[in-house]
Amino acid sequence: MLSQQQQPQQQQGLHRPSPRILSTKRLHSHHPDSFSSRYRAGKAKPRSREQSVVASRRLHRSRHTPDTPPDGSNSSLSHGVITLTIGPTKRLFAAHKDILCVSPYFAALCNPPNNDTSSSSSPSSSPSSSPSPTKSMKTIDLPDEQPEIFSCVLEYLYRGDYYPRLRHDKSTNTWDLETTTTSPSSSTPNTRIKTTTNTKDTTDPSAIIFHPAVGAEILRDTAVYCAAEKYSLEHLKRLSLKKQGLHSNIPCHIILSSARYAYMHTPDTESKLRAHYLALIIRSRGTFKRSGTMQMEMERGGKLFFDLFVAMCNHMDDLEEAARGEGTC
Repeated sequence: MLSQQQQPQQQQGLHRPSPRILSTKRLHSHHPDSFSSRYRAGKAKPRSREQSVVASRRLHRSRHTPDTPPDGSNSSLSHGVITLTIGPTKRLFAAHKDILCVSPYFAALCNPPNNDTSSSSSPSSSPSSSPSPTKSMKTIDLPDEQPEIFSCVLEYLYRGDYYPRLRHDKSTNTWDLETTTTSPSSSTPNTRIKTTTNTKDTTDPSAIIFHPAVGAEILRDTAVYCAAEKYSLEHLKRLSLKKQGLHSNIPCHIILSSARYAYMHTPDTESKLRAHYLALIIRSRGTFKRSGTMQMEMERGGKLFFDLFVAMCNHMDDLEEAARGEGTC
């Protein structure tokens, strides 16, 4: 895995920062805070091929140098390298075919039928977002993808996670995010040391990105989730959603722009990421009802706010049911 052009400089957001900030973490309480039973956790499912492959690569990495892509020197991966041109700037990436094909999306592109493959090999998507494969399938063009987001996807496929990595504290049985900082006392200027940072009081700058396609700042993990939805990487969806829940102090306008992005890039049948934003807004309703950005977004309308209305009604029903239950005790 490598990028062959320098990362373009991060663009600045168009929205003015909001003074109101809130946490994306779910408040732990015995009081019912769910807004619909349809979003409750279901039964555990067997491991998918994606999870098995990624888990095996993570085990391989733990036995070798941490910063070396697993199986990179394996002869089974050396025979096929795919070049990908990402975004309007056509930033170049290279990846092993076997790694990419963990995603059904890329497997369909890299292994087209023997008959006419000029157009039928592309997975179903809108014409504007369809990749442009070559006849030999050595190059894949993804003009609507963002390099920073695709870099996270590719890092996940190779390493089983993406920066900042998810860390589990066994002593407290909690999750947090690993950050990489520059050591000021190191003799080498760019030497990095890994530390574990609790994001309770501060927002990691890497958590928010400016997305040119929407012209606004959004949460990076939301964009990663939507990319995982597009590439059919279910485990990456769960990973990015868990990471998103660890961030705090996110301004209201970032939450709302990210929620709109999630609705634009997920199907109506998607219930995890959309439910996350609905529950977040309901839990923080005291902040959002005073937000001028919230008022402007509601005036714009959209499916997000009808779903929010339904979710709020379900939440009120839950509260009434709980109150009746306490009264009969």
